Amino acid sequence: MPSKQSKRNQPAKSEPAKPNPAAIEVAARDKSEFDASIARTLTRPSVQAAATIYEYEQGAKQGRNINAFVGELSAQADAVIKGDLRRVEAMLVAQAHTLDEVFNNLARRAYRNMGEHLPAAETYLRLALKAQSQCRASLETLAQIKNPPIVYAKQANIANGPQQVNNGISPQAREIEKPQNKLLEAKHGERLDTGAAGAASNPDPQLAALGKIDRPQDRIRKNEGI
Repeated sequence: MPSKQSKRNQPAKSEPAKPNPAAIEVAARDKSEFDASIARTLTRPSVQAAATIYEYEQGAKQGRNINAFVGELSAQADAVIKGDLRRVEAMLVAQAHTLDEVFNNLARRAYRNMGEHLPAAETYLRLALKAQSQCRASLETLAQIKNPPIVYAKQANIANGPQQVNNGISPQAREIEKPQNKLLEAKHGERLDTGAAGAASNPDPQLAALGKIDRPQDRIRKNEGI
C-alpha cells in the first residue's frame, strides 16, 4: 500500500485540452495529403462564408463551433444544386424587405436635415437611393428565378469553306415555282408526241399567199383517163 508521502510526490494529472470552437476540421488520409486537404478545405465557398458569419456573429466569444456553420451552409448549397430554390427565394424576399427599410429610414433622415444641414441631407438621400436600387435588383433577380426568360437561339453553322444555310423560306421564294422537266413533259405522267408536226420556223416574208385556183366545171370521172 503506497504511503501518503508517495502520493504527494506524484505529479498532478493534466486535464485534456478543450477543443477550439473556431478550428475548422480537416479530413486527411495521411500526412502527405494534409497540406492539400487544408488548401481544398479553406477554398470551399461554404468554409469561407462560415468564417465570415462566425466573425460577424462573434461566435468565438460565445463558444460556438464554426463547423456547425460549415455543415449548414454546405447543406444549403447542395439543395440549390439539386434544384431546390425555396431558400434562395426566401433570402431574396427578406433582403428586399430589409433594403426597403434602410431606404425609408435614410429618406426620413434626409428630410429632417433639408432645412439647416443640406450636405447631410444630400448624403442621406444618396444612400437611400442606393438602398432602393439594391432592393429593386433583389426583386428583379427573384422575378427572373420565378419566371426565367425564354431564349431564342439561332442555328450556327461553322465550316472550313463557304457554306450557305437556309433556316427558312421567304414569301418571295414560295411564289417562284421552278419548272421541272416541262420541256419533256406536258403534264405529270404524259409524254409529248415527238412525231407531231411543229410550227414552221423562220417564214419567208417575200412569199405571198396563193390566189383562188380556177378549176374546170366538169370533173374528171374516176374511170376516164386524162
